[in-house]
Amino acid sequence: MTTTVSSRADGPSIDSAYAWMRLGVSMLLSTIGGAGMWAVVVVLPAVQAEFGVDRAAASMPYTATMVGFAAGNMLVGRAIDRMGYWIPALVSAIALGAGFLLASLTNSILAFTLVQGLLIGLGTSAIFGPLIADISHWFNRRRGVAVTAAASGSYLAGAVWPTVMPYVMQGEGWRFTYAAIGIFCLATMVPLVLMLRRGAPREATHGSPGSRPTQPISLSPAALQMLLVIAGFGCCMAMSMPQVHIVAYCMDLGYGVARGADMLSIMLAAGVVSRIGSGFLADRIGAVKTLIIGSALQCLSLLFYIPFDGLASLYVVSLVFGLSQGGIVPCYAIIVRDYMPAKEAGQRVGIVLMATIFGMAVGGWMSGWIYDLTGSYAAAFLNGIAWNLVNLAAILLLMWRANRSAAAMA
Repeated sequence: MTTTVSSRADGPSIDSAYAWMRLGVSMLLSTIGGAGMWAVVVVLPAVQAEFGVDRAAASMPYTATMVGFAAGNMLVGRAIDRMGYWIPALVSAIALGAGFLLASLTNSILAFTLVQGLLIGLGTSAIFGPLIADISHWFNRRRGVAVTAAASGSYLAGAVWPTVMPYVMQGEGWRFTYAAIGIFCLATMVPLVLMLRRGAPREATHGSPGSRPTQPISLSPAALQMLLVIAGFGCCMAMSMPQVHIVAYCMDLGYGVARGADMLSIMLAAGVVSRIGSGFLADRIGAVKTLIIGSALQCLSLLFYIPFDGLASLYVVSLVFGLSQGGIVPCYAIIVRDYMPAKEAGQRVGIVLMATIFGMAVGGWMSGWIYDLTGSYAAAFLNGIAWNLVNLAAILLLMWRANRSAAAMA
């Protein structure tokens, strides 16, 4: 006779029906809260025009958002290791909704930037790294699929919000659009967070016959953490160029905001497919190998942006880019869970994803700065490719150390 290990006498266990229900709620929460990541990208041209600033200055609200988002991933990640997911997530959801409402009332680029970083960025953080770390405790057999599915919510947000927002902005302006998003987030996210009040199964964080063992690697936890931080920063420096500037790039080429927003939506919708597919692949061949494949394909697709700048070509390249890079970031969370203690998952995942977000933040600003210097995005794409090569070098080193440890254990 077999028995099911559970977290409590009456509580749900790893891989249970409740775990799958929790994953669905998490994906919905992430899709709604992901507005905090993508709304500022859509309003960038309107904000630049209203406040009368150059492209680099107009990119600063996005950078501030990503800095707040990065810090929140670490801070909220540490909080969920200590008190569970729902309380930090509830505070974050309220901060996010309030941030959109306040941002709609700002009268300077500085005020707008501060609200983006301190409220919207920090508020959005709970639906990324901390949520991914939380859902990883509920799955063993399909951990890769669960982690990438939870992470896909942010890309679903990128497919939905940039598609809807231009139509509202056309009729009502960016300020009304921001206020409406704030009200919607408060009305929907708070009830969803309250559905996630159960704590993680005990066997997930304390170890038991129902838990997955930590894999060996000839690196200390600090060294592995640093290597993942370098890799994450490099890949997202590269990733930020198309994601942050595709709308502005299309404006410069004469295709308009709506075309750029459509490309961003296609890119991120393809990223959802890539994320789910990467989860299945990671469950079969491992997260490290899956990460190398995604990073190499991202580097190649970035190269395609340089010669192909026609309207039809940009749609195709944006689709290819989305299919290439969507699964990269969730693989870092899977690697953390495979090679580091489960009880430290929130903090460890938060630190790595903080590095990826800093990469997006710095990369988004740097691309605007390079554009202001050169009058073209070609050099910005080359800068992204160079950082992508840094990412590949770090991951290849990680794979070599992991393979050496596995051979020694055989």
